Amino acid sequence: MSSTAALAPAPPASRWPPPYLLYLGNARDHLAAKTARGLAHWRPQWCVGQFRGSDCKTTLGLPDLDFEQAVAAGANTMIVGVANAGGVMDDEAVQHVVAALDAGMNIASGLHQRLASYPDIVAAARRNGRFLFDARQPPPLAVGNGRCRAGRRLLAVGTDCSVGKMYATLALERELQSRGVRADFRATGQTGIFIAGAGVPIDAVVADFISGAAEWISPARDDGGWDLVEGQGSLFHPSYAGVSLGLLHGAQPDALVLCHEPGRAHMRGLPHYPVPDLATCLEANLQAARLTSSDVIAVGVAVNTSNLGGADAAARACAEIEDALGLPCEDPVTMGMARIADRLQSCFAS
Repeated sequence: MSSTAALAPAPPASRWPPPYLLYLGNARDHLAAKTARGLAHWRPQWCVGQFRGSDCKTTLGLPDLDFEQAVAAGANTMIVGVANAGGVMDDEAVQHVVAALDAGMNIASGLHQRLASYPDIVAAARRNGRFLFDARQPPPLAVGNGRCRAGRRLLAVGTDCSVGKMYATLALERELQSRGVRADFRATGQTGIFIAGAGVPIDAVVADFISGAAEWISPARDDGGWDLVEGQGSLFHPSYAGVSLGLLHGAQPDALVLCHEPGRAHMRGLPHYPVPDLATCLEANLQAARLTSSDVIAVGVAVNTSNLGGADAAARACAEIEDALGLPCEDPVTMGMARIADRLQSCFAS
């Protein structure tokens, strides 16, 4: 439900109608602006520009627009496209949101703290007749039941956080759809929800309901198509293994894609924890998934090679992983997912 349901009903066409102005604020690096970056990559046709604060350290390569310029360019909604520890806005960001509302835009946010918790933002939405949307507002959910359900599902899992699970599932959706295969990306994070227009924010779900949330976003289907479930966290990350396990059980995946960033020195945010060996990580995910999907298999490895220094190094890294695991390995952004899609289709040919 919209965080401002008491103010006005949500527009019927979309909870956060495009076109968008992407708000970067004072993001310190590209990961701090990952929500905006994901939208700019996967839905460029919706994005008219970016707004950057005076201390912003990153860019999306979009036109820099102020709020009035964005409205003149057609923007309907400003997406708060940043992520930070705690998921809150500072005073400057609140002032910017108010100014965007006064300029005539709706506001959508992927932060943990609800837009409606800021009185100045609520007042600005009311006086301008604008809407507020929080992507991290889960729907009512039931606990998972583990009952076998019809349809095919693939889940992206990872060696760590922020290794490309969303990119892998979106790229696979694009590849399968290009082949005439029914395939639907199922979002579990705020960026994916903005891209897909629907989903469930797993990191805002009470722990008992995580597996139920995965069941809710990938219900039974009988059309021969695939639900491609966006993974979160890693079984080997002490902070987020719980959400990863809940997704493995609730998704009941027929297939897994392992996501990895070669060269990462340690688990994200935890320099005292090394990144796991790929074979060990993959086997742990398969074993956990077998609780609710006894015949689950791995069909490929998706890698983020952006920090390897070029195409040759990326190709070598993929070749090494293929030799070690016996699975196709591709970078979803620079190589696509054709070979992983080939493997998926061949393993599940009807």
